[in-house]
Amino acid sequence: MIPRAWAGLLRPARPLIAAVVTGTARPLIAAVVTGTAYPPRPRSGVLRFRVPRVLRLLLFRTVDLVVVADLLLAYILFATTMSFFIGVGVISGMREGPEMYLFAAAYSLPVALRDRWPVAAWRVAALSAAFGAGFNLRVLGVSMAERSAGTVLPYVAAEAITYLLCAYSVSVRSSREITIGVWIVSVLGAWIINPNSMFVVVILVTVAVLFGYNVQARRRVTGRLAEEKRRADEQRSARAVLEERARIARELHDVVAHHMSVIAIQAEATPIQAAGDREKLETGLAEIRVLSLTALTEMRQVLGALRGEDGGPGTAPQPGLGRLDDLTGNARAAGLAVRVEVAGSLELPTAIGLSAYRILQESLSNAMRHAPGSSVSIEISRTAAELRLRVANGPGRPALRPVTGGRRPGARPSPGGGQGIIGMRERATLLGGTLDTAPIRDGGFTVTATLPILEEP
Repeated sequence: MIPRAWAGLLRPARPLIAAVVTGTARPLIAAVVTGTAYPPRPRSGVLRFRVPRVLRLLLFRTVDLVVVADLLLAYILFATTMSFFIGVGVISGMREGPEMYLFAAAYSLPVALRDRWPVAAWRVAALSAAFGAGFNLRVLGVSMAERSAGTVLPYVAAEAITYLLCAYSVSVRSSREITIGVWIVSVLGAWIINPNSMFVVVILVTVAVLFGYNVQARRRVTGRLAEEKRRADEQRSARAVLEERARIARELHDVVAHHMSVIAIQAEATPIQAAGDREKLETGLAEIRVLSLTALTEMRQVLGALRGEDGGPGTAPQPGLGRLDDLTGNARAAGLAVRVEVAGSLELPTAIGLSAYRILQESLSNAMRHAPGSSVSIEISRTAAELRLRVANGPGRPALRPVTGGRRPGARPSPGGGQGIIGMRERATLLGGTLDTAPIRDGGFTVTATLPILEEP
């Protein structure tokens, strides 16, 4: 029983005592009984080598160099310990028996198991260290007089190598709590078994544990950095997909807006232009059909790219100024009087050619919507440093303007969503260029774009 006076003095320190007991007991229990190691970490190809084809039927396809080194070291420890046991047996007159193999295996086996089961290997090594070389020699019948540094040192060296390697493996592959428990068990064991060697044991075990914990910390940081890099790569890929989908959405808008404008204008202009002429009517309807099929084809390509079909987003249509004749031909078929002037080569980088094509396409679509039947002038000039586009359209022809009442219907300007100019300006800005729009005094409109030319790598 604790005297009442001592109990009064210890009462304020009870939380501290409880914390110390708990902080010591939990690591000890984890190290000795309940603790388990983390799963083995996959090693890089540097630490693995391929087995020759002849041995693949008997061995694994790849062999870990660390495991091979542990097996070799375990064999060396076993053979060395057995040779000394046999030598001691000759001195003591004892024949070779199963006890020798048992003690030699107890020293060497944990080294072979430490990479796969580090905590279990350390427990076996700790039990071997608890018995010690003195106990083993006594079991083998070696008297105190027959013992010397030459007979004891090999066992002590094998025991130290095995124990330190297992303690290192535990600190690399286990939690901090288990590592602290291993250190406490090592210090207490040295103090109980041989207080004279406690200082040396504490230094060796501390170095092994700290070195292993440092390796674990470095691996943890490396893994965290690799995970952050992986997430950054995933975010970069996701961002690229979103940007590509935004680009495809712009392509879809341009494709639909242009072709639908051409179809709408031509569908209303054809009856006027082909009044009483069946052949012209059939020709106009055939052109509308061709435009409809072309629009559907391009829409399928764009939507397929948006869904990732046929190889992914890269399959979106990539027209360039090489299709300028087709573009102006569609506009002429819709009733626009298009004049084109080109100065310089039209062989352009893909991004420049695509943006230039879409700007011209949207400009012609705007002319069809807001000034049907107008005259359109397209000027394209290319230098080494930039591509300049200018599209100017006049007012729409009165004959094709809307007529109401009992008079003949005419082609009406198709409505626009107001997004075409925004999209054209965005295309130019993304390439580092500019786009300006302005009305003309006579009721027309101009679009001027300047795109810097950067050669593709």
